[in-house]
Amino acid sequence: MAAFKNIFRLVICAVCLSAATAGHAERLKDLASIQGVRQNQLIGYGLVVGLDGSGDQTTQTPFTVQSVVSMLQQLGVNLPQATNLQLKNVAAVMVTTSLPPFAQPGQMLDITVSSMGNAKSLRGGTLLMTPLKGADGQIYGMAQGNVLVGGVGAAANGSKAQVNHLSVGRISAGATVERAVASSLGQGDLVYLELNDSDFSTASRVVDAVNRKFGADTAAAQDGRVIRIRAPATSDQRVAFLGALESISITPAQLSAKVILNARTGSVVMNQSVTLDACAVSHGNLSVVISTDNSASQPNPLAAGQTVVVQNSQIEIKKEPGQVLMLKSATSLADVVKALNAIGATPQDLLAILQAMKAAGSLRAELEII
Repeated sequence: MAAFKNIFRLVICAVCLSAATAGHAERLKDLASIQGVRQNQLIGYGLVVGLDGSGDQTTQTPFTVQSVVSMLQQLGVNLPQATNLQLKNVAAVMVTTSLPPFAQPGQMLDITVSSMGNAKSLRGGTLLMTPLKGADGQIYGMAQGNVLVGGVGAAANGSKAQVNHLSVGRISAGATVERAVASSLGQGDLVYLELNDSDFSTASRVVDAVNRKFGADTAAAQDGRVIRIRAPATSDQRVAFLGALESISITPAQLSAKVILNARTGSVVMNQSVTLDACAVSHGNLSVVISTDNSASQPNPLAAGQTVVVQNSQIEIKKEPGQVLMLKSATSLADVVKALNAIGATPQDLLAILQAMKAAGSLRAELEII
């Protein structure tokens, strides 16, 4: 019975260990992408009509009037030369979307419509037929439809109330693909994987995992980012092969220690590789307060003087005493957090402290300021 309990404990430990290991593993499709399988951005310029008086002010956005005149000429309507259009229900917009990989003519895409003039709202408007072009200048889609704006606003007598953003809207399935982008995925017997983050250790692990599953010489690392994969020649077998390839579980190598500092918001983010060497930190706050009191100096009743405004300024300097804190060596992220909390500094002060610790060689991490 005791032997059975010992075996049971070993099985439980093995299951827990495998579960912990699998928890750190990630699918290959989350770590890398297939070269050539990518999105392509599309952009177009168009007009939104049918607005309830919330369109562009034509005197400040002359390109809106020019666009309307050009559109009417294409529709067979010629306006006199001296015509001064005062439009209130039209807005010039930019239409953006992304063409997914392997998209074919007739496929529908969601689009985003953004005002580029001074229109107050696109709510209730209709986007007129707008060609969507790629970086090469070719037309890959046509967009048209009713704009959905996730907000509402009202204004009267100088008062204004608004919920969410009114100058950007979205049209679900508002664009139709007109041209397919050629893909080189089906050419040759080689497929290239590109890691999202360059790392020689992770690339080596990917090569070992692929060769264990599909046989030796299937994968070879070209560098720390690109991995060359030998794939079947026929399209059907290649699709099945790539599907199985993306499902392989890989345990990525530990990333290099890095601390991200956001100087605008004071945010500090660090990964689990950050460590500290023993150091001493002294921190204190210095504040300068300047206050001005405006008072009136009145002359005597019988004097011929005038009332003068006198400004009395007071300057106060406060310096909080700082103490020297000894921070012990920290080899884990939890210990680093405890050590930094012991300083008692604000997030803005912590930015300068981390830079000083890095300069002193106590912070074992790369600092990146965004």
